[in-house]
Amino acid sequence: MCGIIACIGSDDAVGELLTGLENLEYRGYDSAGIAVQNGSDVTVRKRSGKISELKEDIAAAVPAGAVGIGHTRWSTHGPPTDENAHPHTSQSGRISVVHNGIIDNHETLRRRLMDAGYVFESDTDTEVVPQLIEYHVDRGASVEEAFERAVDELEGSYALAVMAEGTDAVYATRQDSPLVLGVADDAYYLASDVPAFLEFTDRVVYLEDGEVVIVTPDGVDHRDRTGAAVDRDPEHVEWSAEETGKGRFEHYMLKEIYAQPEALRGTLSGRIDDGTVTLESFPEGTFEDVDQVHLVACGTSYHAALCAERQLVRAGIPASTTRASEYFDLQTVDERTLVVAVTQSGETADTLSALRRAAAAGGRTLAVTNVVGSTVSREADDVLYIRAGPEIGVAATKTFTSQVATLAMLTHRIAQGAERGTPREDAAAFFRELARLPDRIDELLAATAAETVSRQHIGRQSYFFIGRDFEYSVALEGALKFKEITYEHAEGFASGELKHGPLALVTEDATLFALLTGARGDETRKNAEEAKTRGATVVAVAPEGMEVGEVADEILRVPDTHPDLAGLLANVQLQLISYHTAYGLGREIDKPRNLAKSVTVE
Repeated sequence: MCGIIACIGSDDAVGELLTGLENLEYRGYDSAGIAVQNGSDVTVRKRSGKISELKEDIAAAVPAGAVGIGHTRWSTHGPPTDENAHPHTSQSGRISVVHNGIIDNHETLRRRLMDAGYVFESDTDTEVVPQLIEYHVDRGASVEEAFERAVDELEGSYALAVMAEGTDAVYATRQDSPLVLGVADDAYYLASDVPAFLEFTDRVVYLEDGEVVIVTPDGVDHRDRTGAAVDRDPEHVEWSAEETGKGRFEHYMLKEIYAQPEALRGTLSGRIDDGTVTLESFPEGTFEDVDQVHLVACGTSYHAALCAERQLVRAGIPASTTRASEYFDLQTVDERTLVVAVTQSGETADTLSALRRAAAAGGRTLAVTNVVGSTVSREADDVLYIRAGPEIGVAATKTFTSQVATLAMLTHRIAQGAERGTPREDAAAFFRELARLPDRIDELLAATAAETVSRQHIGRQSYFFIGRDFEYSVALEGALKFKEITYEHAEGFASGELKHGPLALVTEDATLFALLTGARGDETRKNAEEAKTRGATVVAVAPEGMEVGEVADEILRVPDTHPDLAGLLANVQLQLISYHTAYGLGREIDKPRNLAKSVTVE
């Protein structure tokens, strides 16, 4: 993995491929490359390192051609070297391939091809694909037939784009890895994600698993796994190219932190009216047969799901949150189980796998996602979009806020509809305050002291985040953001658990962020005192007007709001702390090492 771009029919294929690669940088990468077809020959340029370095190499001798494929690689098989960078070619160089996913049977295929005399040059699983296609071409198959035969032999997950010498076509397919077709007036594009080509077209066709497209400058041959023609009209993408740019900000992450009020307004628009929740996708009676709810998610989405679990349990509905990669115990899943998959991209491999297992066991599935047309939105029985707009930064910020808000509305509707559910008594007040939350975040962003506070704590040995109730989820999320982009040691704990082991980690070289927001802030303050007596420096995140006492060395204030929403304001302060600390340390904030935006392999 990580990012595919293809351009078919453009007057500036190389320029548009490089633009696409730059637009895919947010997915994470350690090498990049392109292959360009000029009608007879294919020219491949690739290297480890940054896309800017690839551009410098290409500038010396720009390949000619109107058809090309490109890739940003995030290593799974083999280290980030020039040899392991994509595109990969067949032994003769006739076939070029870019690939996202993992070919599970690559070792078997590699041995077979090596026994047949084919020589491999990389450590990757991907290289078996061009070699296998050439194997079939060498035995009399056309390129199209060889492509289809090779795909039939692959096991695992893949999105593939393939070029061959002597043809102006790109052959592409997908299985458990995203691939989308962009349709412009005078060109076509293929990519892992819409932002790759959004500057060139906003009309897209989302490919389904097993579908094949053969794209030439003259048109698209689109087929399903049986070979039958597919006629699917392009959809219009609401996002604009401006939304996927950094604008006046130095980093996408900072832009997206400051975009949270607007993103949240998009999430809530038309769904809350004077404290009443309306979700048009779920009319009265939708959830009356729900006995229990399973939430499955990864990373930041998991922390958002934890907030939803608490709301459901309070409403009398049995609920559990499981990291999607650990969702194996399905004996309790039946037709009265609602399995909610929370995934920003809608392409997270572990979450999709959990959703499919739950569906196979007879559960009802619902996706909470940000991306229209994503795999999870097509596979789940129902879908609820968070409507946060595109998020480019690898470290999720605005999507966490929108996920929590969306799940709050969803859990309320479930509590209203389920036989055993008891909606919260203060629902009108809670949702009126949720509708005001964008304004509260605006107030916070205008007055935050996070940058100043962060400077005082750069270079500490450890950073701890503690909270209770909803703030426990925020503590986990705050620690995750901090470690993602600062590379410093950070951990989140339930405040009450501090004295049951983690207190042994506390030294005079530790900073502890205590989340005193929410209904149980006073209890967390007492736990922070335990850390302070062991020498830790304490930064309190507290509501305006709250008496913190002597426990805090520094205070980050948040505007007053409903106690169950205050954690979202605390989270914005922690996002800013992480950002400014990483900036002070000179980290690659938008492209943190070893991480990818969309994790499309298990």
